[in-house]
Amino acid sequence: MKHGKKYVEAAKLIDKTQQYEASEAIALVKKSATAKFDETVEVHIKTGCDSRHADQQIRGAVVLPNGTGKTVKVLVFAKGAKLDEAQAAGADFVGGDELIPKIQNDGWLDFDVVVATPDMMGVVGRLGKVLGPKGLMPNPKAGTVTMDVAKAIADIKAGKIEYRLDKANIIHVPVGKASFSEAQLEENFNALMGAIAKAKPSTVKGQYLKSITLATTMGPGVKVVANRY
Repeated sequence: MKHGKKYVEAAKLIDKTQQYEASEAIALVKKSATAKFDETVEVHIKTGCDSRHADQQIRGAVVLPNGTGKTVKVLVFAKGAKLDEAQAAGADFVGGDELIPKIQNDGWLDFDVVVATPDMMGVVGRLGKVLGPKGLMPNPKAGTVTMDVAKAIADIKAGKIEYRLDKANIIHVPVGKASFSEAQLEENFNALMGAIAKAKPSTVKGQYLKSITLATTMGPGVKVVANRY
């Protein structure tokens, strides 16, 4: 893959053979963000888990202290009083059965997170084939299947992110924007790593976190010392 001039210049700042402390890595990542837009800062964590085993799955959520820098649109599936509660709490879209054809047939996906009350999961389940592959299915572990829709919405709007293993046993998550201060990014990064450390499955053998890489949307990766976490 051929990289542009800016990427090549940015990559010169980083020693590929070195693992950096989080604060140094964040400073380098900010310096190497050269795109014309406000790039997202992402963390890629390679784990020693085997996602084929149910007892080695990692899935959860954490509220980043400084948010993600992104405006998140929330869709809530609920009925009765919970619909009004969701609307009052700032949900962008609320509804029930009537939304199924809009999503299934019209391909409407103008939302980032889906929250559902437990009594609506039968309805939402019909959208599994659409929402599942996009990582949008509500899940109790991520706090998106709940009767407390107001809290769920408040957390999501405040910067709650979901983390989960992909098929290659890697976790990919955003921790803010390149325009954030180093202190804000470090605080977010530490909150995420604390949650990941707590989520360690007891059945994992050997090294839990094999590598941690920080990168912006268009920038080169910077390795973080993995055995700190």
